[in-house]
Amino acid sequence: MAKNNTAAGGAAERKRGIEEEWGSILSKQPPLPDFPPHFIFGSATSAYQVEGAWNEGGRGPSIWDSFSHTAGKICDGSNGDIAVDQYHRYKEDIDLLAKLGFGAYRFSISWSRIFPDGLGTKMNEEGIAYYNSVINALLERGIQPFVTLYHWDLPLNLHESMGGWLNEQVVKYFAIYAETCFSNFGDRVKNWITINEPLQTAVNGYEIGIFAPGRCEHALTEPYLVAHHQLLAHAEAVSIYRNKYQDKQGGQIGLVVDCEWAEALSDKIEDKKAAARRLDFQLGWYLDPIFYDDYPETMREILGNRLPKFSQKDKELLRNSVDFIGLNHYTSRFIAHTKNHGENCFYKAQEVERIAEWDGGEMIGDKAASSWLYVVPWGIRKVLNYIAQRYNNPPIYVTENGMDDEDNDSDPLHEMLDDKLRVCYYKSYLAAVSQAIKDGTDVRGYFAWSLLDNFEWSCGYTKRFGLIYVDYKNGLSRHLKSSAYWFMQFLKGGGEAKNGKEE
Repeated sequence: MAKNNTAAGGAAERKRGIEEEWGSILSKQPPLPDFPPHFIFGSATSAYQVEGAWNEGGRGPSIWDSFSHTAGKICDGSNGDIAVDQYHRYKEDIDLLAKLGFGAYRFSISWSRIFPDGLGTKMNEEGIAYYNSVINALLERGIQPFVTLYHWDLPLNLHESMGGWLNEQVVKYFAIYAETCFSNFGDRVKNWITINEPLQTAVNGYEIGIFAPGRCEHALTEPYLVAHHQLLAHAEAVSIYRNKYQDKQGGQIGLVVDCEWAEALSDKIEDKKAAARRLDFQLGWYLDPIFYDDYPETMREILGNRLPKFSQKDKELLRNSVDFIGLNHYTSRFIAHTKNHGENCFYKAQEVERIAEWDGGEMIGDKAASSWLYVVPWGIRKVLNYIAQRYNNPPIYVTENGMDDEDNDSDPLHEMLDDKLRVCYYKSYLAAVSQAIKDGTDVRGYFAWSLLDNFEWSCGYTKRFGLIYVDYKNGLSRHLKSSAYWFMQFLKGGGEAKNGKEE
């Protein structure tokens, strides 16, 4: 974010122009956006954020167990030991999903619940049984499971014994784990995601150090090595799925990337190039090797030998290794060119200024609880269309989209439940997704983040993203927010197959 910066001088004018254009588009939309008949609507969570039961059912520790138990790492001193106890309450939560009218649930499997040591030598039957129960309960309610294999919770033993994502051997162990999931669950799971937001693992886990495993000692090189190994692990898992399981199981498999839209602050060529660089460092870092055999040229030029090289075998393994792209998107920024002399970190290397606030208290959009999150609905349309144009219009699922409120003990429950800004957020972002589809982008589904308030990583329980309020002080009871009731009306009031199910 930037305040009182000369580059931000044109931001107000740029914002007015975009919002006038966007307002004109919205005026032609129906009151509720319309979607194709078989478009899928779902909600999402991840294992460490909701499951709890950290030492039950044969589960081994993950890097997030260790990280969250380290003093000073989580802002409220909390951890995911219990989280919101979905391990024991999954049936209740699935009932709530069905009540809201969602046709799909995106959740992740805890790797260390399947292989406690991560090595693939001894499968944990209790972990297999647990996820079988979750999957079967979803299907009984007519809800499609979208399963993420890796949502940041690497088995701790892999990190401590061999360096985790820093060691190329992790590719082999991830492949064993992935195949175990395909063979045990793939007869019923038809939608697989290999890795969630590899950028966040690489940068926040191995450069800035605010996510597990909390490394920042070798920030110039480790993030790029970690990213490289995550890409190879993804490709190896996809190869196994396609060669051994896809034909008989009839599913699809993809990768989830995250991206805030980068809108050039002006028509100056340096600002346009800066915005393009920003997108290369977010999306191109992971998608260019899959679609174009290598990292973006801009990254190669800036990072030089710090960026690993792909062998010919790697390129062939990675090529077109997605049946769909999952996009996690929350917010956007204006981007201006700036020169960062002598700076080598991931963000500084991009030579961009990310502008969200400027003189006079103006902002790119209403602000959510998190310092990085502004409500900018037109950005999701732009990033969806960008992916379509750059990567030959692949199938896309919006796998996360949402906003947070601050946890506030002093506010009465009814005020916390009346989340008006979140309702506006979803209305406007869904209108933008609908417009991207009208533009010709192949968007096939949308997942609201998150189904429940939960453990929000380094922020602990201070931020609430849920459609459903979880009362942390009173038995983790669940309460529907206004946004949940809005989705219920939207999904059930719109008639045929609005949620990807036949009504």
